[in-house]
Amino acid sequence: MSDCIFCKIVAGQLPCSKVYEDDELLVFHDIHPFARVHLLIIPKAHIVSLAECTPEHERLLSRIMLLAPRLAKEHGLDSGFKTLVNTGRGGGQEVFHLHVHVFGGGDPVTHI
Repeated sequence: MSDCIFCKIVAGQLPCSKVYEDDELLVFHDIHPFARVHLLIIPKAHIVSLAECTPEHERLLSRIMLLAPRLAKEHGLDSGFKTLVNTGRGGGQEVFHLHVHVFGGGDPVTHI
């Protein structure tokens, strides 16, 4: 998608503070963090939202959810962390490319 900010990041057209990358996923620091650690896990393929996922995305979604605790631990969130997936405009989604927030390590995270 030519107008999707996350697709532009995946394509290298926009910078990000990359944490992890493989052939299917990219992880980077959120530019407007809710907490000391705030990562975004995105699929490289453009998927509009969680509501658009089908059984063919099962492996990809599993990989995302298994990567979240590993990255949380690597970023010092040993006592716990939160994950968040905003889905659709009514669910607070602002960027219409599937992404999973992983955050923790500060008081603001307790208010979300």
